[in-house]
Amino acid sequence: MGTSQGHRPVVAIVDAFSTASHLAPLFHARGYDCVHVQSLAQPPAAFGASFSPDDFLANVVHGSDPAETLAALAPYAPVALLAGAEIGVELADVLSEALGLRTNGTELSSARRDKFRMVETVKAAGVPAADQILATDLDTLLDWYGETERTVVLKPVRSALNDGVSFCGTAEEVRAAFTALVGAESAVGLRNDAVVAQEYLVGAEYYVNTVSLDGEHYVCDVWKTQHLGVNGVRDLLGGSALMVRRGPEQDLLTEYAFSVLDALGVRNGPAHTELKLTPQGPRLVETGARVCGAMLPLLTRAAIGESQLEWTVLAYTDPAAFEARRHTDYEVARHAVCVNMIAPEAGKLVDYPKMADLRALESFHDVLLKVRPGEEISRTVNDLTYPMLVHLLHEVEGVVTHDYMTARYLDGEGFYDVV
Repeated sequence: MGTSQGHRPVVAIVDAFSTASHLAPLFHARGYDCVHVQSLAQPPAAFGASFSPDDFLANVVHGSDPAETLAALAPYAPVALLAGAEIGVELADVLSEALGLRTNGTELSSARRDKFRMVETVKAAGVPAADQILATDLDTLLDWYGETERTVVLKPVRSALNDGVSFCGTAEEVRAAFTALVGAESAVGLRNDAVVAQEYLVGAEYYVNTVSLDGEHYVCDVWKTQHLGVNGVRDLLGGSALMVRRGPEQDLLTEYAFSVLDALGVRNGPAHTELKLTPQGPRLVETGARVCGAMLPLLTRAAIGESQLEWTVLAYTDPAAFEARRHTDYEVARHAVCVNMIAPEAGKLVDYPKMADLRALESFHDVLLKVRPGEEISRTVNDLTYPMLVHLLHEVEGVVTHDYMTARYLDGEGFYDVV
């Protein structure tokens, strides 16, 4: 573990995994030390590799009693405490509230994690949202689905990483998805006792990444995503493109996102809100009260000079500077796209034969390899099974679009040498 340099103030981060692993170095740069709180004795394997223990003075493993965890944190007298990954959101609420620090509080904590309660809470605040039902038994679910065939989405109540999400177009598919979900373990190791079924929202999907301070929200970045029907999945994420801050879509989406954050009690810290722009207007997919995942803020930083990571650190270390700057829109210096490569089959990966073609693209910036040659590769069906994410970056939007299309064309059968 790292060592303290004299009497630097301390920030506690709960579950500094995935993108949140980049927060501690930014706090260090502003003169703060960090303590890590681990919400689970055994974090999901997907998160393990991203954790950097050397960035922290100590790692406090939370048992079942918040009082013990608070006692373990007491010697460090943290001046701020925030959630890193999705699994740490509720514990961060409990601890920050108990410590009297900036917090989102515990009152609406479950509505920020429970996908069903989230949408109901938003609707109760007068914000339009999807028609849905929480079903523990099949009859209730089929009753809600009705006689007329329509598309609905089924997902676990506490899903993460798009785990267990099914698109169903018939009563038979609804029945099969329910049977597969109930009693199974979710990606974050929780047993699914119920499913959320929602009307399928027609429209493109967007991300609005924000940081809040005492109830005032700043938009760090807005993304438009592209989905495709592939590998038996109706809407698999194929990539996302950074949007400029202002425009008819952005204005609608950000205003709606702010009302969602207000309804869910997100007053402090980062949030990643996924929305669809339907013919009836914006509708919530879901919000996470933590930084955006999949390392997307690193691409944002390369495109506009800073990201949700820097804004999060600014809010907690220099509230006055945050307040002074939050009225300034971000400027896109370079256009950015994150391409999600989609593996068509499972097996042992021998090589990526066309990797050189990908790297030769004019806007190629970086690639986040999740599966390396010699490792097992899965057929891509959700956020856990992308073999790589390709970051494209260029001053000219057309160049990025050209390379995005080219990457999409290169992907597929010939891109993977699998045995």
